[in-house]
Amino acid sequence: MVCERALQLFGLACVASVLQAGYENNNHVVIAPQDPVIEIGTNFTATCVIIDTAEVTADDLYWKLSQTVIPKELYTKINSSALNVTVLITNEKPEWLFCHSKKSSHYISMNNGRFIHGIWLKKSYRPESPKNLSCEALQEGKLISTTISCKWEAVGRHTEDAPRTYTAFLKMYIKDETLNVSTPKNSVQVNVGLYPNYFPLEFWVQSHTLLGTLESEHLIKEANCFVKTNPPLDVRAISEAGFPTSLLVNWTNPIDESYVKLKYKIRFCPIGSQIWSYVPPEDTINPTKPFRLQVLQPYTVYVIQVAAKPVGTKDEPDCGYWSNWSSNKTARTPEDRPSSPPDLWKTVDSNSHDVQLLCKDPEFANGNITAFNMRMKYSKNGNLEQERISVNADRGSNQKMASLLKKISLEGKEFVNVCVSAVNSAGKSPETCLAIKRNPNDREPTVKEINIWPRNGQLFVEWKHNSTCVFEYVIEWVGNGEMDWQRENKTTRQTAIKGALERFVCYKVSVYPIYRKDKGIGKPASKEAFLEQGAPLNGPSVKSESEYDHVILTWDETPQHLRRGFITNYTIFYENEEVIKSVTVPANTTSYKLESLMGNTHYDVWIQASTIAGSTNGSRHSFVTQKYAPRMVVGIVVGVSFGFLFLVLLAFLFCIYKKDVIKENLWPQIPNPSESTIGNWSPDYPLKAETPKENCVSGVYVLDEGMCEVKHGFEEDKTSLSLKKDKYLSEEHSSGIGGSSCMSSPRQSVSDSDEGADMADTTASTVQYSSVVASSGYKGQTPIEQPQHSIFSRSESTQPLLDSEENPDMLVQEGGRAFHSPFTRSAENQETADPGSFKQMEVDQQDFCPIDEDTEWTPSDSQSANVEPGSVSSYRPQLGGYRPQNTPTE
Repeated sequence: MVCERALQLFGLACVASVLQAGYENNNHVVIAPQDPVIEIGTNFTATCVIIDTAEVTADDLYWKLSQTVIPKELYTKINSSALNVTVLITNEKPEWLFCHSKKSSHYISMNNGRFIHGIWLKKSYRPESPKNLSCEALQEGKLISTTISCKWEAVGRHTEDAPRTYTAFLKMYIKDETLNVSTPKNSVQVNVGLYPNYFPLEFWVQSHTLLGTLESEHLIKEANCFVKTNPPLDVRAISEAGFPTSLLVNWTNPIDESYVKLKYKIRFCPIGSQIWSYVPPEDTINPTKPFRLQVLQPYTVYVIQVAAKPVGTKDEPDCGYWSNWSSNKTARTPEDRPSSPPDLWKTVDSNSHDVQLLCKDPEFANGNITAFNMRMKYSKNGNLEQERISVNADRGSNQKMASLLKKISLEGKEFVNVCVSAVNSAGKSPETCLAIKRNPNDREPTVKEINIWPRNGQLFVEWKHNSTCVFEYVIEWVGNGEMDWQRENKTTRQTAIKGALERFVCYKVSVYPIYRKDKGIGKPASKEAFLEQGAPLNGPSVKSESEYDHVILTWDETPQHLRRGFITNYTIFYENEEVIKSVTVPANTTSYKLESLMGNTHYDVWIQASTIAGSTNGSRHSFVTQKYAPRMVVGIVVGVSFGFLFLVLLAFLFCIYKKDVIKENLWPQIPNPSESTIGNWSPDYPLKAETPKENCVSGVYVLDEGMCEVKHGFEEDKTSLSLKKDKYLSEEHSSGIGGSSCMSSPRQSVSDSDEGADMADTTASTVQYSSVVASSGYKGQTPIEQPQHSIFSRSESTQPLLDSEENPDMLVQEGGRAFHSPFTRSAENQETADPGSFKQMEVDQQDFCPIDEDTEWTPSDSQSANVEPGSVSSYRPQLGGYRPQNTPTE
């Protein structure tokens, strides 16, 4: 009740003060409280009061926070002249809170400023007490610095518009003086002058905000508990002969003990190791110098460091700060005889029965291994033999950790049992043995389901094996021309390879079971793996064999040292001037046939090799597809052949159907003398009328009317024609094939009898024909009266002999004398001729030419008595073969 009454009185006092302020400012609307500081994240309540006016009431008022109208749900009406509003403060920025009147009148509008009032809201967070106070005094030279650095943990929040500040206080009891320093940060430096060693110091901090001040706890300690000295100086490590497991360590104090009494801590580790070993703290509170490090490994290089710290008080023994560690000091412990056996292993030459023995130094060699003592026992030809040798520790160039002992041959040996011990300057190690069989037992169970994966920079190996005879396992890895191995317990099924593996190198990892009985080696399980994969260094080079619409690409596998990972696939890219295409093929593919290419086109092709870590392109290769495909060439040849055959067939059919036309144009018919009426003009031929033949050769015509009378005459008897020299005078007339011709000027053709024989030999193919031409005029013209006479004209045709002249059965008998008749039809002419269809044709002026009277000859009276004009044959038979034709001369 008392608190409520006090709050009411406080509220009335606030309102009264606000009303007094509003009245002094001649304002009818005022807000209480004035100039508030609000805690961010809390509710704030303000009251708007109407004073000295009745123009507006509480119903006419409304609230605005900056430019935002506050919802009416947050209003509380106190009475007709007072209106409350409650808002949650979430924004850290300060802002205005306004009270407005919404009633509009001319008077109010003219005096609008008297009905608006606003207050400036300041926002802040409440202060919180700083925590984790600490102070530190560093060593400068041989003394402690006069400045103490103190810091604390800032707790709580603050804003830029209402920042938080601190005041640090340091009380020195030796002077009964308190120092203070203000800062907006969470650290401060206080200058104390001469450092008060062995006297207490008190330190605390106050935090200030707009909402108040809060003080931290007080830190009271002896001044030496705030000191941090330099690390110990001149650290030394000394090895002693005869003490292979210890080192002596000595150092110099960083500060005189009259100022600060110190304690120390020492740590050490083998060089290259990241695991430190610490000397127990109770051994270094009051250390004796030099200090002896014990339980070390012989002939091992150790790294040693020392740190110092002030000794605490009785009430607080662990106060103060450790100095930084001293610089590294290294030393090697003396040698000792090896305390563990060497690690013996073998490699087998697959092409022979030779076995190469390898040996690594013992894990605890305790010195420099200089030699290996070997003891071999083997069965040869049923006899058990032994051999002892000493081998220098010769590490091969490709074996970083193993020594090459000896290459032994298993030829003729059933087994070889090898035992090896390592030797250094202090003695020799225990023996290790390895049994090697020429024919290992195939029935022994083998390791299976091996799995390898990289993790955290190591390769992990996992396998399965259920045999109870296994004594241990040997994990062997080969890569980059080097081989190493490690041994694992028989119960191990998963382990990490402890050797130094390289990135991007393919390792072949094998797990060998070693059996309990004579330690025989079982069959291994192997698998390849990478510690880390990368993109291949090079892509494959491609070769091509191009055809018309496809090409066969071949390439070699990427060499192992260039892969840097497992090849997942190859991607073939090929492009022409228009487009780029790609094809993905499996990793085990070394050839591929690209199809659906365009003929006679230039292509560029390259192959990309990919691993899970990236891809690399190989060199580009260009090729041009062929212009024609083989099947196209075959098609063209076949098409041309069929076309040519078709044309030949058409030509052949054309020749069959048009044979008469072709024959008439190429081989015109020669008139058959046997079908001509000229045969009736011969004096020796019997007078008879012959039926005109339709197949007579053109050029020989029979005149129906207007024909001149033809006379035939012979100068000598026909039987003496072959022995005499005959002279025929005629107009030169050469009967061509299938026609006749007349010359405009007459020539005399003279052939002597004595030249006939020679001419017959040279012109055996010449056949002489004769034609009688009437000179009585042409048809349709009025004949000129002249003596009727006949003209004999000889033809110089090269017509071969007719069948009637070559066959005796073709002889014609007339008048008791036999002669060869050239007028008999040949077989060919008989086929083409149509008997009974021969028609007499009219002869134009150009068909015949008049012959001079000089060529006229007259037959004897007895012969001409019975000859009718136009019916007597004028052909003179050729006896004794062809008659030579003499070249007419003028």
